[in-house]
Amino acid sequence: MSEPPRLTEQQFERFRAFIYHHSGIRMDATKITLVSNRIRRRLKAEGIDDFDAYYRHLTSSQGAGELECFLDAITTNETHFFRTDPHFQWFKQDFLGELVSRRLRNEHPASLRVWSAACSTGEEPYTLAICVAENMLRLRDWKISILGTDISEAALKDARTAVYRQRSLEEVSPVQLRRYFDEVEPTTWQVRPSVRNVVEFRRHNLMEKLRLPAFDCIFIRNVLIYFDRESKQKVVKNLIDSLARGGYLVVGPSEGIYDMLSPLEKLSTFLYRKS
Repeated sequence: MSEPPRLTEQQFERFRAFIYHHSGIRMDATKITLVSNRIRRRLKAEGIDDFDAYYRHLTSSQGAGELECFLDAITTNETHFFRTDPHFQWFKQDFLGELVSRRLRNEHPASLRVWSAACSTGEEPYTLAICVAENMLRLRDWKISILGTDISEAALKDARTAVYRQRSLEEVSPVQLRRYFDEVEPTTWQVRPSVRNVVEFRRHNLMEKLRLPAFDCIFIRNVLIYFDRESKQKVVKNLIDSLARGGYLVVGPSEGIYDMLSPLEKLSTFLYRKS
């Protein structure tokens, strides 16, 4: 089977609208080649000859199971441990210290709930789990829950496996590498069970409400840059609704949502708190 050429403008607009409808991600018009290449992988996997036939398959009742595979192919997943380290320094020092103090004053239960939204292949929630592990003396007997969610089931599969190459671990210190990772082969490590066991992963679309108990802290970084304003507003509302009173929202530097966070108190360029 010969590979089809690049998407036409009309085909691209059709797929672009489909991606937006199902994920809230607005693909820029300059991404036509990237989208063409990634859809072509799905054509090959499904044994389909052209883009139009694939679109018909994707939008038919028989193609319902293909949706996740399609979104997996389209979304980009690139991250590493301790990405933007000041965010994690705040988390393991100021935030956890404040929570412990509130617990001692009987203002907070002995529990911690954290959500890593759009967690990709798991580096962010495992980084948070390492920060918690480094504070286990003062969090002893606490109930710890760290949730990582992503729209890509393929990314979540990698996250659950928890095996990473050296490029993802460049910001991990030698001490952390020895304590929290096992070397499975040269330049490849797996997160140890003691860290993996406090992290849960599940598939979730940020455009939908996450119907779980409220979180003490939510990380949302380096993802909303791909959303248009209307989608961002919906996602932000869902995130704020999932924050506990007094909870913190940690945002990336390029999300473009700062004027949408007025219900929260701004503490710094990356940190917001729910009154």
